[in-house]
Amino acid sequence: MASTPEVVVFGAGSIGCYVGGRLAATGATVRFLGRERVVAEVRAHGLHLTDWQGADLKVPAADVRIDTEPEALSTADLVLVTVKSAATEEAGRTLAPRLKPGAVVISFQNGLHNAAVLRGLLPGHTVLTGMVPFNVAAQGQGHFHAGSEGTLEVERHAVLAPFVEAFTRAGLALKQHADIVAVQWAKLLFNLNNALNALANLPLKEELSQRAWRRCLALAQGEALAVLERAGVKPAKLTPLPPGWIPVLLGAPDAVFGVLAKKMLAIDPKARSSMWDDLHAGRKTEVDYLNGEVVRLAHQHGLSAPVNSRLVELIREAEGGNRRAWTGEALLADLKQAELENWG
Repeated sequence: MASTPEVVVFGAGSIGCYVGGRLAATGATVRFLGRERVVAEVRAHGLHLTDWQGADLKVPAADVRIDTEPEALSTADLVLVTVKSAATEEAGRTLAPRLKPGAVVISFQNGLHNAAVLRGLLPGHTVLTGMVPFNVAAQGQGHFHAGSEGTLEVERHAVLAPFVEAFTRAGLALKQHADIVAVQWAKLLFNLNNALNALANLPLKEELSQRAWRRCLALAQGEALAVLERAGVKPAKLTPLPPGWIPVLLGAPDAVFGVLAKKMLAIDPKARSSMWDDLHAGRKTEVDYLNGEVVRLAHQHGLSAPVNSRLVELIREAEGGNRRAWTGEALLADLKQAELENWG
């Protein structure tokens, strides 16, 4: 491996540009592969990386190595896969004939099974599961803003040693875990809110400040936790509260929640979920890899998941152009009705 490892971001969208951009801004050798729209934007404006705590880094356009062609993969020591979950298999097939021996791959994607898909297509390489807990929004003109806190989570492995310093220098220290599946499920419990935020059509902070919307999330999380218990899966504790207590906190009155959940509300006032971004851009969402995972696991264990099934249905309707103007109270009633019909 070269003395300065080369990192390639495969899928230069919001997450890829932000993570790769911070690495590049702090001295790492980074190349980006993305779609023509993002490539043209970054070539014109460079990269501007900010976060809700005041970080402000820039990479001039002349210093950003970004392209649409996959030839850059041949020199990569580390590949960060940040494509949408539905594009994982295509990504693996693109990587397979191009990666050099010893190249390491990290899947920084939503969902649970992307790394396994990549491993099946890249049998000669170390493929690790990663997780990005914070929200990143594209602001236009190469500006990508992280609107919430969190550190990069990744499966523990010795092959990460040459890259740890670069991530730490970028302010994105890698937190390594022996049981990454438990971490993924813990993150997915929070990501069940992505669909709600898209339906709410509100900034995340405003949505989570309203009890009715939080009660919708509590229903989705409570249902998921019951399914996980039946499946024998124990999600990791990523917050001061155990996962099983969070639905109770979500249902608290606004004043109580505001006091007890300050960290949960420590979000940029403009931040929205990636699912909201996808709907507004006319892209297919990742609902099947979030709420849909709860539904699939439930079915595998002879259970039903009416709340998460209903949220999948509503997002699919919205993808098809049927977007309703939901209030939290109206959606809460709708989800409770889905529960009643299931048990009736």
